[in-house]
Amino acid sequence: ELKAISKSYGSTQILKDVNLALDSGEFLVLLGASGCGKSTILNIIAGLLTPTTGEVRIDGKRVNEVHPKNRDIAMVFQSYALYPNLTVERNIGFGLEMRGVAKPARQAAAARVARMLKIEGFLDRKPAQLSGGQRQRVAIGRALVREPKIFLFDEPLSNLDAKLRMEMRAELKRLHRMLGTTVVYVTHDQIEAMTLATLIAVMRDGRIEQIGTPEEIYNRPATAFVAEFVGAPPMNMIEATMDAEGLRLDGSGERLALSGSTGAPRRVILGLRPEDVHLANPSDDHVIEATVDFAELTGPDIIVFARHGGNPLVASLAPHSRIEPDTRVRFSFAQRNMHIFDRETGRRITP
Repeated sequence: ELKAISKSYGSTQILKDVNLALDSGEFLVLLGASGCGKSTILNIIAGLLTPTTGEVRIDGKRVNEVHPKNRDIAMVFQSYALYPNLTVERNIGFGLEMRGVAKPARQAAAARVARMLKIEGFLDRKPAQLSGGQRQRVAIGRALVREPKIFLFDEPLSNLDAKLRMEMRAELKRLHRMLGTTVVYVTHDQIEAMTLATLIAVMRDGRIEQIGTPEEIYNRPATAFVAEFVGAPPMNMIEATMDAEGLRLDGSGERLALSGSTGAPRRVILGLRPEDVHLANPSDDHVIEATVDFAELTGPDIIVFARHGGNPLVASLAPHSRIEPDTRVRFSFAQRNMHIFDRETGRRITP
């Protein structure tokens, strides 16, 4: 549990009143752009940094003054940080060696972890003889062998290529299911966050913007920032005015009916996921026209980039869709897939 955690360096505030509570066995991903404070939170949990204000509690006990080695936490860094002169077996068991664990017990523990990570055939090798993915497995194994209460991961896959990242995501998911240990994982990669997490905390400028399950973060973003940050391609954000008659879109002046809309005019942002934007049928209710700039075939989809009244509009369509540049195309979407945010506060309006 983090209670009212702040961290400042002089007049520069890095974290601003961060509150967070995790149940045992959760896989929390701290997601955000570089500089938002997510690695600072990780280092505060580990004890490598001291918060300016606030409390860190593990199992209900305050640990602010507890030395990192006594917090029962294991950390995996972005760089593998392996000892080049030691074998894989000794790298994995190094923490146990420093604690005075007997050599037979260290070897047995290293062999057990190596089997879990499918690197049992490399125990006698040095790090220079391993691939990037194998080195990262060794770094993870060094954390696993200690059987800590909490695993901390600081962008551990960012040095791997796309194929290896996908393999390691599956490996981490499998390990978490098998071990059930609490994990706090830092990344700026939303695919890692969506595929690994049981909970995601989206961070912005030293604060947690929203915390929830991957489904909640994606389907019900609490703010326009979260809506635009999570999703690839990003959510379409169209400025509009909402009143009793529905939505009037800025730029084009088009009107969209909106059931349940009441009250005085209000400046809003209409959010639409690209996969929720389709080629219109004559019977569709919510239709807008846009001019196509170009389209990209990704394999399973064709991504259409268009312009609507000065606003960019992106649609993810079936790969067989016939779309020509510089043509006017009618796009439609369902009201249930519309996300509406207050333009001043950025907060979600629609239930």
